[in-house]
Amino acid sequence: MTRSRLSVVAVSLFATAAATACTTAVQSAHTSVQPGGSSPLTPAEQARADSGRMAFTAADVHFMQGMIHHHAQAVVMAGWAQSHGARPDVKILAQRIDVAQRDEMGFMQRWLRERHQDVPDPLAHYEMGHDMPGMSPSTMMPGMLTPEQMSQLDAARGPDFDRLFLTFMIQHHQGAITMVDQLFASPGAGQELYVFRFASDVNADQTTEIDRMRLMLGADTRK
Repeated sequence: MTRSRLSVVAVSLFATAAATACTTAVQSAHTSVQPGGSSPLTPAEQARADSGRMAFTAADVHFMQGMIHHHAQAVVMAGWAQSHGARPDVKILAQRIDVAQRDEMGFMQRWLRERHQDVPDPLAHYEMGHDMPGMSPSTMMPGMLTPEQMSQLDAARGPDFDRLFLTFMIQHHQGAITMVDQLFASPGAGQELYVFRFASDVNADQTTEIDRMRLMLGADTRK
């Protein structure tokens, strides 16, 4: 093969390799890969990943801050079940509410802290002897009990406590669902991945508990 023929072949091979490399680069630029793996994201997974990078809104922050106060009052209410003579199934429900809502409060506080927002801690203030959560107009969220209702519940014992606890906690849970509805009704709010998932979970979980508490109101297991 002559030198000129070799030159032509070399140029041709180089051009083919360059074209292949460019094609691979273009494909890579348009394909998202899951962390730790080589499989491309599906369109639905890509949409969720993109939503997780969306900026949070002032309404998201207000929702998280308000829900912390809302949850804190529920924890105080649940804490009375043991000392106020609640029946066994009400005690179990109250314990579940206490554990779940303390855990969710921790999540909301971390979310706010990581975004350099004000982080309410109403339970810490209450446990130090300050006012109960939700006792000021600025922290009263939908469904939260008034000071008079909290005093009424605290004074009740036995069957009266059971009835008031279930009645007031249904009201309280319905308020949380209202807060979720208000969040999603706010333009641009509730789209950040963690806010969306949390608010959706609150709506589902509290709806389920409302149904359970309505059944419990009609059942007196003391008989």
